[in-house]
Amino acid sequence: MIDLFNRWEQVWNDGKFDLAPSCIADFYIRHDPKGDRTVSRDAYAAEVVKIHEDRPGIRVVVYDHSFLGDRAWFRFAFKWTDAKTGKAQTQAGIQVYRIADGKLAETWISYLPSGTVWTDAAAQPHWTSPPPIK
Repeated sequence: MIDLFNRWEQVWNDGKFDLAPSCIADFYIRHDPKGDRTVSRDAYAAEVVKIHEDRPGIRVVVYDHSFLGDRAWFRFAFKWTDAKTGKAQTQAGIQVYRIADGKLAETWISYLPSGTVWTDAAAQPHWTSPPPIK
């Protein structure tokens, strides 16, 4: 699972969109603010590209995570600069994944309001870095 999320981090933070097919199942079930939906691998990969176009320089920083069986969860924040205003933007959230055959098969995601970040811990250097111990 660590290899999967190391690749997925490269898709999101390094713009290595060619790695997306190695990360996403043929059909990806999403439970997100748009509702419950099933998208094809190609359709979701295109959504990620579109997010990068709309939010140039977007990064996903992880504050905590856990892997157990076929599940993973991340406490994260998006960070980007608004293309129109040049102002720094943030949005914190929590995401849970179900993995099948080594790929992202299903996800549940919840966002806090725009402008939020997690303040209780520093971001991890990488998504799969050892999580903070409390």
